[in-house]
Amino acid sequence: MDFRITGLSPEPFRPFFALSDAELMAFGMRRQVVDQKPGFPDRIEMVEAELGETVLLLNHVCQPARTPYRASHAIYVREGATQAYDAVNQVPESMRLRLLSLRAYAADGMMLDAEVVDGVAVETVIAQLFGHPDVSYIHVHNAKRGCYAGRIDRVAPCDER
Repeated sequence: MDFRITGLSPEPFRPFFALSDAELMAFGMRRQVVDQKPGFPDRIEMVEAELGETVLLLNHVCQPARTPYRASHAIYVREGATQAYDAVNQVPESMRLRLLSLRAYAADGMMLDAEVVDGVAVETVIAQLFGHPDVSYIHVHNAKRGCYAGRIDRVAPCDER
């Protein structure tokens, strides 16, 4: 089963980097300087931010469906991230490093299944979840802190890049 993992578009986050710390706090956001690696996984390019880089910690609505599973959680976005991660059958290192919660959803946003897996073995669980024909997409969260980590979609053979 082929799959595509995608990061978030950088566009909605760019204006926030120009705000002062006080303005960010009014939006419920925090600016942080990276002081450990790993520890600050960027949700746009899906890489670990480098020591000394600036990231924003903010709440992101990752599951906007109007179901009981509507969800939001904290994410980091790295200042200067320009290209959303988009890869077929490749798991970014920022996911490999962590214990992950995979949540499988139907097209209408209802959760159908979920599993917890070490990031080094995530492909097996992706295949297992997509083995259910009604699973449309999977959300990945860091299992320990619950932060949204990315989206996984099925790939039709003609969609491969």
